[in-house]
Amino acid sequence: MASSSRLQLAAGLIATASLVAAAPCDLYASGNTPCVAAHSTTRALYSSYAGPLYQVKRNSDGKTKNIKPKIAGGVAHSAAQDSFCASTTCVITTIYDQSGRRNDLTPAPPGGAAAGPGSNGFDLPADATAAPVTLDGQRAYGVYISPGMGYRNDDTSGIATADEPQGIYAVLDGTHYNDGCCFDYGNAETSNDDTGNGHMEAIYFGNNSFWGAGAGNGPWIMADLENGLFSGMNPEENPNDPSITARFVTAVVKGKPNHWAIRGGDATSGGLGTYYNGARPSVEGYNPMSKEGAIILGIGGDNSISGQGTFYEGVMTSGYPSNKVENQVQANIVDARYATA
Repeated sequence: MASSSRLQLAAGLIATASLVAAAPCDLYASGNTPCVAAHSTTRALYSSYAGPLYQVKRNSDGKTKNIKPKIAGGVAHSAAQDSFCASTTCVITTIYDQSGRRNDLTPAPPGGAAAGPGSNGFDLPADATAAPVTLDGQRAYGVYISPGMGYRNDDTSGIATADEPQGIYAVLDGTHYNDGCCFDYGNAETSNDDTGNGHMEAIYFGNNSFWGAGAGNGPWIMADLENGLFSGMNPEENPNDPSITARFVTAVVKGKPNHWAIRGGDATSGGLGTYYNGARPSVEGYNPMSKEGAIILGIGGDNSISGQGTFYEGVMTSGYPSNKVENQVQANIVDARYATA
């Protein structure tokens, strides 16, 4: 083999290895805060995971196909989706949980705030090709949520309830948002209804300032704790919670008894900043928390469906992750090399 060919092969092997050496959920496990839900349509979140990432349904005949990573721990096999959906359109019907707990996400049922525009009041699934990206130079697709779309699982395993500690991170499109309620990912009510203060703990992303805000005009990473989007201790402006300018953003919300934090950063470079780290909101109902353990994506806890955004990957943990582990996860996300397609 020519020396130039050997160098190209070596470079390719190094690039592939960068996605499988230690994936986010391997890192969380090493910190004794294992993933209890791991969702991504772009890549495997465990270095050994080779199962399905998501399922698409073809509109021409209603047939479905599971999309897996190209290799264990690798990027989604987008070519398999492209071939299956050629000459028609596809939607994402299931986002599989890679943790093994079967906390899969499917289109959300109607809730106290709204019924979705789909069959029997369910929310619509996302278009399977609306959010193309590349990871390590390889094409993949995110989950592009418009108002009326959303995913949920009300019957989960291992997700924090009541005042139990948990961590959440998500990689999102920092340019796709609005001021609607609510583009969330995280812990919500199992009844699809608003059951009171402190019954949620989820990442919110957008520029809704009805309950509170960060610095500038947004968008901001905030926490949806039910009946309030919080950027800090109280539902008011937190000047330490910056407006996001990155194309790809890493968002973190984590909580434990009478303590929680917001962290964030550019998903393509650098580390994580800490935007809030302190006591629970002083408003009645948030200490102790009353989390219920459902999982939502793209909607509020009562199926509020006016928010929008794009989700690429995210996890929920058992236990309160350390900053050290989250910093390692951020380094892994940067190494994945998210870029526009």
